[in-house]
Amino acid sequence: MPEAQPLDLQQLKRELTARAVALGFGALGVAELDIPEDERHLLRWLDEGFHGEMHYMQRHGTLRSRPAELAPGSVRVLSARMDYWPAPSREAHAVLADPSLGYVSRYATGRDYHKVLRGALRALARELHRHVGPCGYRVCVDSAPVLEKALARDAGLGWIGKHTNLIARDAGSWFFLGEILTDVPLPTDTPASEHCGSCQACIPACPTGAIVAPYRLDARRCISYLTIEHQSAIPVELRALLGNRIYGCDDCQLVCPWNKFARAAANPDFKIRHALDGGNLVELFGWTAGEFAERMQGSAIHRIGYERWSRNIAVALGNAPTTPDVLQALEARRGDTSALVREHVEWALQRHRSAA
Repeated sequence: MPEAQPLDLQQLKRELTARAVALGFGALGVAELDIPEDERHLLRWLDEGFHGEMHYMQRHGTLRSRPAELAPGSVRVLSARMDYWPAPSREAHAVLADPSLGYVSRYATGRDYHKVLRGALRALARELHRHVGPCGYRVCVDSAPVLEKALARDAGLGWIGKHTNLIARDAGSWFFLGEILTDVPLPTDTPASEHCGSCQACIPACPTGAIVAPYRLDARRCISYLTIEHQSAIPVELRALLGNRIYGCDDCQLVCPWNKFARAAANPDFKIRHALDGGNLVELFGWTAGEFAERMQGSAIHRIGYERWSRNIAVALGNAPTTPDVLQALEARRGDTSALVREHVEWALQRHRSAA
């Protein structure tokens, strides 16, 4: 019986990279799992309370920075990125400048990225299994407790910018990240070097001052956190600063000079749905719970629910010019079944009364 040939891990990595590109990823890299400095940064961040209501981050503790504990036996991470900028779409600055429109972070205007990436990563994991045979792996997409940006940096996919997002020299920052933790000892890539230099454009661009220093983000002030993760009332002192941003915020990325190299999404799942690249606030606020559930099914927005969606739009309507349509939309929901929504509607109406 002929002796089995040893597995060529370098060739396997090349084949996995080619398969990743065929699956729609822009790049694939491999890294080891040891990130002690990032763990120290995470613990300092938690100690400062910058995580706000994201109590799960405190509960996970060091599990987030020790992926080998999340997937025992793992020695490598395959980190992949997928471009999401929707093209064509309404010009972002134009939408932000029109207070009658609602701004949705561009990653959420199409299909839920969790589903898209998870499916592609599972297909890539099957390719790994086909070549190697029985092996350990775990697919992770955002919701898993993993410091994905630190692992992606070590896998050579980009560096962590001063706004705390990952930036790639050849692709900017408009991309998603996903990981496969595995016990297959694939050859690793060289960690990406940093190229922000003296640029600090992202820091003053933040509407709420959430980037308190380079590489330090206070999530409690971040509009993405406030409109998505934050479940209770939006702090009154921050509401006016939200402007017309009703789901997430892209301001720090919109000013980043590296995004001149960003690529439009190739995956058709990221095409604009339901005019979310600049919907009319009054019309969006008029959606019933049933209409929200139907239209947002399969969208990342669906997970925040109708109540938070309505809360966010009420704030944006409070920041909009005083018009009969705006006042009528707010008055129509003064008796909303949600106390949270009613509070924000009253705030918005008071803003208009004060401006009169």
